[in-house]
Amino acid sequence: MNEPSPRHEIEKRLAALRAAHRALDSRIAQLLRDGFADQVELQRLKKQKLALKDRISALERLRLPDIIA
Repeated sequence: MNEPSPRHEIEKRLAALRAAHRALDSRIAQLLRDGFADQVELQRLKKQKLALKDRISALERLRLPDIIA
């Protein structure tokens, strides 16, 4: 069988998380442009975006080999 490698799975997950991060960024920008004043909604979206960024960073660290200095 040809199972995807762990690195391939990480790359796929990273791509999905980056797309979700960009979508949230666009949504936040659109709400600000349209004069959307619901600060609770904006704060919720920004927290989601930050959580995605944290997950992206964690996966990117997994991609890098351990380097012993």
